[in-house]
Amino acid sequence: MRTVTRLAGFAVGLAAVFGATYGIGRVVDRAPVVEGRHDGAAAHATDERGGTADRLPGGLLVSERGYTLEPVDAPPGEFAFRIAGPDGRPITRYEVAHDKLMHLIVARRDLSGFRHVHPELAPDGTWRVDTPLTGPGQWRAFADFAPTGGEPLTLGVDVTVPGELTERPLPAPATSTTVDGYTVTLTGAPQPGRTSSLTVTVSRDGQPVADLEPYLGAYGHLVALRRGDLAYLHVHPDGTPGDGRTRPGPAVTFLAEVPSAGSYRLYLDFQHGGRVHTAEFTVVAGAAPTGDVPTPSGPAPTGEADHGTPGHGHN
Repeated sequence: MRTVTRLAGFAVGLAAVFGATYGIGRVVDRAPVVEGRHDGAAAHATDERGGTADRLPGGLLVSERGYTLEPVDAPPGEFAFRIAGPDGRPITRYEVAHDKLMHLIVARRDLSGFRHVHPELAPDGTWRVDTPLTGPGQWRAFADFAPTGGEPLTLGVDVTVPGELTERPLPAPATSTTVDGYTVTLTGAPQPGRTSSLTVTVSRDGQPVADLEPYLGAYGHLVALRRGDLAYLHVHPDGTPGDGRTRPGPAVTFLAEVPSAGSYRLYLDFQHGGRVHTAEFTVVAGAAPTGDVPTPSGPAPTGEADHGTPGHGHN
């Protein structure tokens, strides 16, 4: 059942509100609130500079190991932020990771919308990009980066886009989905606390796609988000284009380690014919808490039918 809600220009009941506004909503830090039973890890998330916080999945904290995701005023239609370092100054030097200096991933909190974009860095340390927040709702924005001389890190903040919101239930688990005329099949299931192999196989018009193109240094790019708190997992592929053993499809294997039992939404980016496509799956790891597993209600959604309001994109 869908629920229609009118969102105001502020986030009600969230943990903290920053002073800056992006022209389409206000940025808030909801982390480390966890809305489900996820092994109790978030109960210790107040230590943002080490200790227990280091064991949390990415994206639950706005500040970690001395680095802080800070919103920046921007005109309508633009999204801007900085990463402040341990000395409080904006970071201006980053390492290239997966062919980019910064990966910005946004997802609506009901997991019905997803965008993966790559902002541009200004000399003053400000990252700017055309806004990826394309519809009303409460979104989580993840900055995935590696500061020069530091370890890779993912920080997150909540962003509320005002307007009339139609809540969408999480699609039921499925092993196959379609997007832009491609059929993508998933083999394998994540297991809490240990590394599991997940293999996606891409076909089109009943024929295997054996000429996938490298995207972000691989033949596929996979992000997993945990239902409830939206813990962020950047899942790495097994193999690299040009290594002499990794084939360009139709199968791409990822090595995933999820931190807890529960439902996860997987977002697979792959490139073919010069265009990036995004396939989505719901998977369940282990014995999910009662009420956490979506109830099957028909065929898995397809990219042509909806693709998840308000949509996907890349740049």
